[in-house]
Amino acid sequence: MTVPAAATRPVLLTAEEAAEMLRIGRSTVYQLLANKELVSIKIGRSRRIRPADVEAYIERQVANAA
Repeated sequence: MTVPAAATRPVLLTAEEAAEMLRIGRSTVYQLLANKELVSIKIGRSRRIRPADVEAYIERQVANAA
């Protein structure tokens, strides 16, 4: 039995995971967060990013490129 992809998708991503998703460096993700181009939440001392926010960032970049 296979597990649907939605069931294995994480609810929140680390900066490193978001960087892998965007295929950019982790420091670039932190720069996007500092510039408010990418939304995150803070849990304790950690930043977490919703996959939907990464996808929204990608869509904004595509719209700006057109």
